[in-house]
Amino acid sequence: MPSHAKSSLEAGLVALKQGNYQTAIAQLEPIAKSQSNATASLQAQVGLVMAYARSGEVPKAIAISQNLIESNNLQVQEWATRALEHLTKRKKPDQESKNVETGFVAFDNSTPVTPPVTPPETPTLEEPNDQVIETKSDDTPPMVPLVRLKATVATPLPPAAPLNGFMGSVTRTQAKLFGVIYWRQAQRAKAWQPLRKPKLIPLRLLSAGTFIALFWVIREILKLAMGFINQTLVKLPYLEPLQLLYRDPTKLLLIVLVILIAISPWLLDLLLANLYGQREFSKDVLNAHSREAVRVLQRCCQQRHWPLPKLRILPIAAPIILTYGSLPRNARIVVSQGLLEQLADDEIAIIYATQLGHIAHWDFAVMSLLLLVTLPTYKLYQQVSGLGDKISGKIWRSPVTILASLIYGVWSLLTGTALWLSRLRLYYSDRVAAEITGNPNALIRALLKIAIGIAADIQKQEHTSWQLESLNLLTPVSHQQSLSLGTIASNLSFESFLKWDNANPYRQWFTINNSHPLMGDRIERLCQIARHWHLDTELHFASVPSKVKRQSFLLQIAPWLGIPLGVLFAALVWLTWQLAFALKFLNLKWIYEDWSFITGCLLIGFSIGTVMRINSFFPDIKPATLQTDDYLPTLLADPSALPIDSISVRIVGKLLGRQGTSNSLAQDLILQSSAGLVKLHHISWLGQSVNHQDLIGRQIIVTGWFRRGATPWIDIQTLEAQSGKTIHSPHPIWSIFLAVAAQAWGAYVFLTG
Repeated sequence: MPSHAKSSLEAGLVALKQGNYQTAIAQLEPIAKSQSNATASLQAQVGLVMAYARSGEVPKAIAISQNLIESNNLQVQEWATRALEHLTKRKKPDQESKNVETGFVAFDNSTPVTPPVTPPETPTLEEPNDQVIETKSDDTPPMVPLVRLKATVATPLPPAAPLNGFMGSVTRTQAKLFGVIYWRQAQRAKAWQPLRKPKLIPLRLLSAGTFIALFWVIREILKLAMGFINQTLVKLPYLEPLQLLYRDPTKLLLIVLVILIAISPWLLDLLLANLYGQREFSKDVLNAHSREAVRVLQRCCQQRHWPLPKLRILPIAAPIILTYGSLPRNARIVVSQGLLEQLADDEIAIIYATQLGHIAHWDFAVMSLLLLVTLPTYKLYQQVSGLGDKISGKIWRSPVTILASLIYGVWSLLTGTALWLSRLRLYYSDRVAAEITGNPNALIRALLKIAIGIAADIQKQEHTSWQLESLNLLTPVSHQQSLSLGTIASNLSFESFLKWDNANPYRQWFTINNSHPLMGDRIERLCQIARHWHLDTELHFASVPSKVKRQSFLLQIAPWLGIPLGVLFAALVWLTWQLAFALKFLNLKWIYEDWSFITGCLLIGFSIGTVMRINSFFPDIKPATLQTDDYLPTLLADPSALPIDSISVRIVGKLLGRQGTSNSLAQDLILQSSAGLVKLHHISWLGQSVNHQDLIGRQIIVTGWFRRGATPWIDIQTLEAQSGKTIHSPHPIWSIFLAVAAQAWGAYVFLTG
């Protein structure tokens, strides 16, 4: 495409996004008539349909749609058919009716329209102040455009991210055209049968197990800290160890944790108000955003004889919601401003219904305790990191950096005790919400929009915010799984991206360290509920499972598979020694009665498994096999991929992440490429002159190994800046070092006991 035509197309699309329809028409009309580039012509014609429809020139929009129906591109034909269906409906005199008739309500930057006064059961057309505009009417066509997000509406298309093909992958279910996602708008049930009662025993046992695990971890941390303090005091002159610190903290800790659960609502009120600006949120204000949400809360609480949960709001742009409390009568439901602005009426309602599910199942009490313990720990990590950033001398900054990293490790350990409960409880709450509202399709849309909103917030701030990371465990969608899912819509359909979550036979093994369940698996369960009620589903998944070689999976888990093999080896050694002793051939009783040799066998097994996997996990990167940005959607859509596949990639993009001491472990490194956001894994050389934080905010080239797991990521080999600075990430070397260290330690324990 000539450069002037390309610039005109981009200018027209930007004007369309900004609501300058006449400017968009003037820019796009010449390109639409041009025969030099068929793809650009189709893109321009689609843009003209939207511009004409939104500016009131419906006959012209209809004419172009009829022309597009004759296109050879099947995706364009399907889109044009749907558009023509909306455009040719009977036009009413008022503007709101026209919006409903055409369905083209995106990119409106005009003054918001006040919805008419209607009975409570009558859905209305709303245009919130954040320009997220949706049609809410029973006669709404099944595909209604939704502006992707306020944060991205006014963002011009980047020159480095041209539109590939015909605007990526366009399907009846979901498509993204010029910043607009088209939702199927699958209907809700008018009348539905109650679902079979779920078995709550696993959730109850896991809640109790989470409390025990949290108690045990805190106790061990306390005992370790108490022992370290006393050992330090013993070695210092003129100081005596504190006898109080020699006492067993078990009973006192148990009493404290029980008390904390009881008073957690009020303590968390203070913490969230002081740390994140939480404030009270009246029912009337919620009613202005979602009438159905208020009705759902009132009806459900009346049926269960609960008082209405206290409503709170956080001034956060990212769409999140969480619930805390110790009893249903003191429960709090906290929503962010971003969620209210980015979700539709019925979607807000069903998200609130999921929180009622947490209250009904009582898992929110344990999660409240966890939040009460982890929030101060995370705040301490934030404060120490800020202190480290203020210290100029490298010698003095290093101890503070180490301390901040240790505190972050403690926080990660505490949150790790609730990972299983965090995943399981969401399945139960989704089921409750669907049954309360009869609208599983709205929950599917809500979850996807939350992922999109979180990803947009990370892109806007250019790092993962403190709020998202510290509250992640209680939110409906995690910030890690939102990275690629929330930004891939321009290049890949949701069904294609989530196929891995449904079809990969080993997918559940890769969620062990994840705080949230697989989104595809979660949505498929909601689709099953919709089909049970004879509803069309918002997303359509193929039911064919993918085939993955068992050998590949065994090689993937080789280090961990080496641990039980080490136990088996220890058993064989023990039997051999027993037999030798019984035959009076060799007396090794002093060895096999010391069971520490089992630990040595475990370490040796782990080391052997790690060595076996290294070559496959870190293959040589050859220029001929490198994949670039354009191939990334294909990698994400492969349902049979495993992390062991190790696809060599070289991707250009912008490096995002937190600056300073808070990112000394490279825990928040994200690549923003033309295909979306991807998590980066980086390990630094000790004493490396160039730090990874020096490249944050810059355009870089990432070379490494792409891995498709529950959360897609890239293991970095090199980070290269435009200035020529290059950072190496020695993953293979550290893996070899770990294997050798485990082997040496295991051999020492095995031989010496």
